[in-house]
Amino acid sequence: MALLSSMAAQQNLAPSSSGALIASVNGSKLRQTHAASKPAPVLDLPALQAASRVLQEQLVKDSQIVPDLGEMICECAPYMSASPSSASYTVFPDDYRAPFQKRRHIGIPESLWQYYTSTNLATHMGLLPEIDRVWIAIDHNLFLWDYVDGQELSSFTDQPDVITHVALVKPKSGVFIDEITSLLVICTPVTVLLLGVSTTPVIGPNNQTRKDIKLYATDMSVTCDVEMISVIGTPDGRIFMSGSQDGNLYELHYQEKEGWFGKRVQLINHSVGGVQSLLPRIGASNPDDRILSLVADPARNVFYSLTAKNTISVWRTNGDKHVQHLQTLSNLYKAAQDKVPGSPALTPQNFSIIALHVIDTSESRSGVQLVAITTNGVRLYFSPSSFGSTYGWTSSSAPGFRNLSLVHVRLPPPNLIHPDEQSRPFREAPGAFGAGQGQQQQPTSRPYIITTLEDTCYDLGVTIAVHRGDVADTDYVLCMAPDLTQIGSLGQLRGPQMQQSPQYVSHPYATTTVANRVPLTERATLVPIPGLTWGIASMPRSKYSLATSSPANTPAPLITNELATQFSEPARQYVILTNGGLHWVAKRRAVDALKEAIEEFQVEGNAQPLIDLRDSYGRDQTCAMLLAIASGNTFLDPMEQSPLGSMSKVSAELAAVARQAFYDFGERPTWAERVTYGTSEGSGTATFSGRREGLALYFARLVRPFWKVKLTNAGAHGQQELSVPDDILAIAQKNLFALKELLDTNPYLFHSAPGDYTGARSATASEQEAWKAEQSSVSQLFSLLSRTIEAISFLLLLNDHKLGELIAQCDPDIQKLVSSLTFEDLISSDKGVTASRALVNVIINQQIGQQISVDTISEVLQQRCGSFCSTDDVMLYKARENVRKAVETRNPIERQTWLGESLRLFMKGARNLEFDKLREICGDYQQLSYAKGVVELPLHCAEVFDADLQGREYWIAGCPASDPRAPFWERRKHCYELVLDSLSVFEERCVPGKQSAAQIDDPETVRGHAYELAFASEDEMFHSTLYDWLIGRGMADELLEMRPAYLEAHLRREPVTVEKYQLLWQFYVKDGQPLRAAEVLAILAESTQFNVPLETRLEYLTLAVGNAKSHPVSVGGRHETAIAFLTDLEEKLEVAQVQLELYNTLLPRQHDAEVAERFKALSSRLYNITELYQLWADPLDLPLIKLLILHVSEHRDESMVRPIWNRIFEEGKASLLSTTEGAEPKVAADRIMAKVIPLGQRYYPSESAFPLQHVASLLVRFALAHKGDIPHGWAPRILVQCGVPYPEVWDILHEMYESQVPPFNEQANVQAISSDIAVLLTDWIEDARRPQSAASRGDFPVFRIDQAVDQYLTELEPGRTETKAAYESITRQLRRHW
Repeated sequence: MALLSSMAAQQNLAPSSSGALIASVNGSKLRQTHAASKPAPVLDLPALQAASRVLQEQLVKDSQIVPDLGEMICECAPYMSASPSSASYTVFPDDYRAPFQKRRHIGIPESLWQYYTSTNLATHMGLLPEIDRVWIAIDHNLFLWDYVDGQELSSFTDQPDVITHVALVKPKSGVFIDEITSLLVICTPVTVLLLGVSTTPVIGPNNQTRKDIKLYATDMSVTCDVEMISVIGTPDGRIFMSGSQDGNLYELHYQEKEGWFGKRVQLINHSVGGVQSLLPRIGASNPDDRILSLVADPARNVFYSLTAKNTISVWRTNGDKHVQHLQTLSNLYKAAQDKVPGSPALTPQNFSIIALHVIDTSESRSGVQLVAITTNGVRLYFSPSSFGSTYGWTSSSAPGFRNLSLVHVRLPPPNLIHPDEQSRPFREAPGAFGAGQGQQQQPTSRPYIITTLEDTCYDLGVTIAVHRGDVADTDYVLCMAPDLTQIGSLGQLRGPQMQQSPQYVSHPYATTTVANRVPLTERATLVPIPGLTWGIASMPRSKYSLATSSPANTPAPLITNELATQFSEPARQYVILTNGGLHWVAKRRAVDALKEAIEEFQVEGNAQPLIDLRDSYGRDQTCAMLLAIASGNTFLDPMEQSPLGSMSKVSAELAAVARQAFYDFGERPTWAERVTYGTSEGSGTATFSGRREGLALYFARLVRPFWKVKLTNAGAHGQQELSVPDDILAIAQKNLFALKELLDTNPYLFHSAPGDYTGARSATASEQEAWKAEQSSVSQLFSLLSRTIEAISFLLLLNDHKLGELIAQCDPDIQKLVSSLTFEDLISSDKGVTASRALVNVIINQQIGQQISVDTISEVLQQRCGSFCSTDDVMLYKARENVRKAVETRNPIERQTWLGESLRLFMKGARNLEFDKLREICGDYQQLSYAKGVVELPLHCAEVFDADLQGREYWIAGCPASDPRAPFWERRKHCYELVLDSLSVFEERCVPGKQSAAQIDDPETVRGHAYELAFASEDEMFHSTLYDWLIGRGMADELLEMRPAYLEAHLRREPVTVEKYQLLWQFYVKDGQPLRAAEVLAILAESTQFNVPLETRLEYLTLAVGNAKSHPVSVGGRHETAIAFLTDLEEKLEVAQVQLELYNTLLPRQHDAEVAERFKALSSRLYNITELYQLWADPLDLPLIKLLILHVSEHRDESMVRPIWNRIFEEGKASLLSTTEGAEPKVAADRIMAKVIPLGQRYYPSESAFPLQHVASLLVRFALAHKGDIPHGWAPRILVQCGVPYPEVWDILHEMYESQVPPFNEQANVQAISSDIAVLLTDWIEDARRPQSAASRGDFPVFRIDQAVDQYLTELEPGRTETKAAYESITRQLRRHW
């Protein structure tokens, strides 16, 4: 066995190893102090939750490993297989195995002894463990002896009669003052009186808490005809008792005041008149069957009576002064006989029930309710059941009550060893009694048979009874308790029923046990007690065990499962009162036995007891107990003598053995491979080692009192308060911390042996997997252990700062959250993290509000519970304190220093800064006019909140819809909005009349500084947001003047808008880049995505042309490109002008059916010249537009242009005034003139749109056609007005004059043209003579005109006098002026 050799080695190493232990402990403390300065590790919630699930599994196991009492003894459903009787006991011959041991004795105080030993005085005494007192009545004097203190006595001597019986009961509410928490009922042969008792806990010797009592006279007493015995109280304060002489059931009724219908105190005999019963009278007042004792069952709201003839009755209170008799159980001997036929323990002579005891619901969930004990130790168990014996039993059909029946008979131990023979000398040699050896040393005498039990006590599965000894002045105490090694499923090596070492007996009279059922097996022993016993009582359970009740939905262990409770409460104790004083007997727990086995190993080197215990309790349970011993669990001391929660003193040598045993017994983890068919892959599960299981089990048991409990419950004044007393938490924390220190200083405990570890060649793949799984699980449990220790520190700290008030200061959501959390949630869930952060913030705010430095509290938080208050959190708290100092100081330099320091700390702790807090801080900075803070902090937070740059990527991608990165950008944007908000606040303060007297700094300076910092930022996304904001506030011009770094990129960024491009071209103009401005304007003009009016497009093109022309020749060598671009722009501008004219032309007809769609399309974009012709001018037959298009496109096509002009003339000639063929010639002439002159002025000299020859021909022909009606010179004058130079007009007319082509072959027409020429030349000379004339005198063809005039005169008809005079005038003018 590895243990044996390693233990031996350990013995030699003990001193040095303890030295190493001390060194490593000190080292760990040093590490802790350094750790405070390191950043707190990130909380791994999934690991904590995984470990928490492991604890939950252990808690569930604890609730299942020990069977319910009903499972072992009941025939009732669902345990129909249970046997009707049993007599299985484990009896060990040696003191070492004895399940009970005497622990302490205190003698009766000297001051009482003289009275007590006097033969003349009547003495009675008994125990009142609820108030830690023994009552001793000597004649009429009552003494209350405080056995915790040892000598303290209280006395009551104010009544004259001999006191025979004293009991302690609860008072009725509202009758006495609040201090009175219980009543002493004092019985004498002739009176019963009440004394009030108040108790106050005080610290006694050895730092133990004792109860200080005060007695209050109540003036409540009543005379009686019979002496009262067996007094009980109910939870609502009613008092019942039985008469010693008549055996009747009485009630002492009391009320606050005398009333019409009753005295203040009265005695009611329920056996005679007051009982409500549906049963026939059972002759309660028959002296042969009088009531001997009463037993209260407060949990079930009933009480029981036992009579001299072994009859049990069940009663219930039923309204003031009334009781209801529910059931009578008689003929119990016959019923018991049927369960165990032929047993010598059951004969009519020895069948006498001496006591009834209530079975607590925590011991039997299945409802076993009552146990009756006979004088020779037979126990009868009763349960509400439709089964079982019911001989002669009568019952009422009371609502809510199920009749009791006898379900099981438990015979006394047949194999008890006489106390004189039970001692250590029976063990001849080490290992002689080993579990596996079967070498049981048999006692020499016959077994000790129980015959006459007197006092009995039953407490949570443990039966204690006093038997008169066979030696003078000695009593034997029979102690029996469930044997967990036999009834529990603890993973023992052998099944529960195969153990051979103890004298394990299935009594021959018991029916055979049924398969699949664990029979009730108990350990039994006799403990000798000197003196004659007066009373026996269980000590009240420790306050640690009663601290919390598990919530309904969580698994709780049965009270009989001591393995689950031994680490969180002391051993159970029983106090026995004899005529010589008090004796304490303690129930030995498994951990006590294990500790003693280790001590024996140290002394004698015998490892067998350790191995026996391991085999009895199973590997995992043993490992859990070894951890408790190695770490010095608080409750190792069975007597709870140590001060509150101090760690048990375990020697270094003992701890070393426990550690080594833990390591050796723990074995190694294993791996079970599961192959999935059809695939090459396999998966598996680890079976953990006993070390991991022991750790999980011990850890779970330490936290069980609070793990699943709600953190808080509603306390006084409506505030929340901690639901678990803080000393319970403190003790659990000490034990957890001791465990953590043990594990920290002995890391090898969870490492594999040298040949086992993962890297070893010998380790197979599956072994490696098993070790990996174990290491991972242990690591998670370590994390949870540290976090739990910190969580308790955190809660205790909050409690010191008035937890209720702190919670009340939280937001309603947080208040609701905190009230819903369990301890487990706080430690291992997101909700817990949220709640704890909120509470830390509140406590820090409170400190800041009270102007207390946060350094102290934050240091305490970090040292004690770093995972609840990280370094970042502390930085934030200190930063907020600096802001407070800045508010308070009057010195501007100091203020800037505090603000600067606060900003530095806020920026360092930014990742923990919630947005709401950030907004609050910016608000503070605004108030203090701290421009640097309001700009830099939100911008820094924007970077921190988007550390992975997801928001940036989203922004660069143009913010696509339904993108998972959107929330990161939103968080950034919110930060930017805080900066903009501050800028607008600073803007407002600069408005005249808005300045407040409280302003510290000059608003203009603050605003300027804020803008300077904002523009200095290198965050392009912020700049973009800032520019949008400024543009929205109408500050675009200022922005263009500044031309900040990212403005160009912002204005070019998708999605583009007209507004952005308008600013962009202006930006380029201001930046001296006109060509770029022209490019942007061209994009704007030609864009199809913007809804821009046609006039505006034209405007953009015009501006584009202007800017392109301003491009300097040398810039960037783009001259040729620039010229090509300009040319293109100019052409586009011309075409756009055509489009606009077309638009204006169609405007009056925009609602016509054929025009509407085309008109609408015109304003949507710019078209090229071909499109304008083909889509509009031609289909809509618009002659003037066609001319314009021909002009702009410079397309020369006589066949196109001539018909257009012909049509213009036709329209001119068409009737305006009458419906006859034509208009008046003069009117037609005027209309033609009105049409031709503007066109000529516009298009001349363009042959494409203004074919001069053709137009002149049309004019002349029209004039010739209406010679008499149209004045001479009409046609040439129109051409001159069109802008055609005189020489050209003259050339055309002269050509017609000479041509002889029809109609100029007719003399009349030739003469008419001659008259036109005369008018033309006259006008020309007139014009040439004007000083600023375009037809300057130098270019005037005097000679040629002179010759031509001569020709015209020669060929002129004589009748044309007017023309002749004109020519002659021309000649004279020429002579005169040239």
